[in-house]
Amino acid sequence: MRLAILSAKAELHSTQRLVAAATARGLEPHVLSPLCCQLTLNAEGPALYYQGERQPTFAAVLPRVGHELTLLGATVLRQLQTMGSYSPTSAAALLSARDKFHALQLLLAQGLPMPATAFGSSPEQIPRLMAEVGGAPLVIKVLEGSQGIGVSLADSSQAARSTLEAFLGAKVNVLVQEFISECAGQDIRLLVIGEKVVAAMARQAQDGDFRANLHCGGQAHAITPTDAECAIAIKAAQTLGLGIAGVDLLRSARGPLLLEVNSSPGLEGIEKACGLDIAGLMVDFVLANLQ
Repeated sequence: MRLAILSAKAELHSTQRLVAAATARGLEPHVLSPLCCQLTLNAEGPALYYQGERQPTFAAVLPRVGHELTLLGATVLRQLQTMGSYSPTSAAALLSARDKFHALQLLLAQGLPMPATAFGSSPEQIPRLMAEVGGAPLVIKVLEGSQGIGVSLADSSQAARSTLEAFLGAKVNVLVQEFISECAGQDIRLLVIGEKVVAAMARQAQDGDFRANLHCGGQAHAITPTDAECAIAIKAAQTLGLGIAGVDLLRSARGPLLLEVNSSPGLEGIEKACGLDIAGLMVDFVLANLQ
């Protein structure tokens, strides 16, 4: 059975773990870079060529598309789905999850708790944007960022204004978000597969940084999430149409708050922290949905 792993970087740890898990289960995994795919539509139907060779149908596809290739990756994923491949994440779900503000709009509509968030497009809106999230200190996030890249903490009104003026003046789309002081440098990541939280870890930023992302040098350890945290994570993944998701929460004084939902969560940190074969669980989920 052929399994496509849609990833531009075959050497990544997560990609290699999925290849190993699929192989161990008797599957035939193929890592497809969206950059090397050619798509065709004609009277014979949709087709996909990889590095010049027409590909037989894949039973399923696991999308592992980086932020920089979201649109291209979604286009290739949609073509594979059109050709009959099962995916735990649809192209539409991938696009919704990667648009941070759109994702928050959908999640808020379902009553999920989150920090106050504002979005604007011109420097003239800066005073209102800051006021809407309670003023400084506040968090500024580049809309297309990931792994903690493009996230900054403005600890004063002057710093916030200067940063926002630079971003908005350069036509860079950013979110302004309430800073939850009691959670500075801390968050939790819940890994959702289907309708279940299969793993959870707490992340702590390195000294001098407020971002808990492991790619930014943070540390992690396994935790047992509360029922409320699990319910939020599962509902968030389902709201965005993600069969597999990493859901980031803050354990705030007013209860769990939803930060964001990752459609392509990394495996190395959470597998190490929790001692679990997350890659195997992902492949098992795909197999279960093919039966």
